[in-house]
Amino acid sequence: MKKSERISSVQMTMLFLFFITGSSIVIIPAPLTNAAGNGAWISLLIALAMGMLLLAGVLYLYRQYPNKSLIEYSRFTLGNVLTTVLLIPLTCVMFWHVAGIVIEIGTFFKSTMLKETPTYAVNSLLFVTIALTALAGIEVMARMAAVLMALMFGFIIIIWVLVWNLYHPEYLLPVIPNGIGPILKAAYIVYGFPYAELVVFSIILPYVQQEDTAKVGKHLFLALVVNAMTLLASIICSIMVLGPLSGDLKYSIYQLARLIFIQEIIERIESIIGFSLIIGFYFKASILLLILMRVLSQLLRLKNDRLLVFPVAFICLLLSLTTYTKESALEEIVNTTWPLLNNVAYIAPLLLIFIITFIRQRIKRSKNQDV
Repeated sequence: MKKSERISSVQMTMLFLFFITGSSIVIIPAPLTNAAGNGAWISLLIALAMGMLLLAGVLYLYRQYPNKSLIEYSRFTLGNVLTTVLLIPLTCVMFWHVAGIVIEIGTFFKSTMLKETPTYAVNSLLFVTIALTALAGIEVMARMAAVLMALMFGFIIIIWVLVWNLYHPEYLLPVIPNGIGPILKAAYIVYGFPYAELVVFSIILPYVQQEDTAKVGKHLFLALVVNAMTLLASIICSIMVLGPLSGDLKYSIYQLARLIFIQEIIERIESIIGFSLIIGFYFKASILLLILMRVLSQLLRLKNDRLLVFPVAFICLLLSLTTYTKESALEEIVNTTWPLLNNVAYIAPLLLIFIITFIRQRIKRSKNQDV
């Protein structure tokens, strides 16, 4: 990205909302309901509170180090050596993160629409599209986000409305069938994906226009609430329609689309809706590839990060074709391993920088008071 590239606070918020909602709206409802049953919405609210704490930490550092990314203020706070040690795991996890999103797209296609299409064909076409999108830069992506977001959220709302005749509110009871333990486990899952991932946005927050920096915090918190309400509505709709099966059927929102039937006029539209839901996966992967390019260019001190687009995309393509090709292995890593990886690779560096910065600010403030 060029140094001169700038986007508004609203555009950054749209990118942020796309990032935390894109793939989670399709993936999260089923494992969350499977783990917590009818109490899945409580788990979501717990995870939302944790996500808000993380976002507050990101914004605190953004205010303390204006116009600086996570890597730049990490160098200022921790020094070059420790920054490199901490950010190597972050970079490695981000490589797998991009690949993991595309693996999920491939799995979604193989399970629903393109059952005979080879995985390498789907993944290759997706990575070409993702690489070209990231190559266009953050300004172009921000303009794309408005149109694509309207399309994705529009189809989600259409699904909620068109299955209204299948709702059974009695399926929502009992709320906590198996106690608090499963609810906390489910909260850990949704905290790890997508809320723990929001830390990577500290890399591109400096691209917000100078006059919008005061507003970006309120907008990002609003996006977090919108994401939670969207997931909450999807979970509740899935439970009311599918009942006990809502935790066993993957891709709950797509399963609801398959049930749409209105007087033999509107039926079998799940393929159209399925492709619209894929937009979320594709755009999230594009945003993450853009952030990964920025991380690598700052770590390697490169002036032009666009040179990295196709090599990085090719490495991620190879990872998507060679790791976790079985659905069971992918499910396990999303539900158990991924939250731990996010804590170690994403949150630990941010937390360390936050603690040191906070202590320094307190010491500086106390010295000023003494004077």
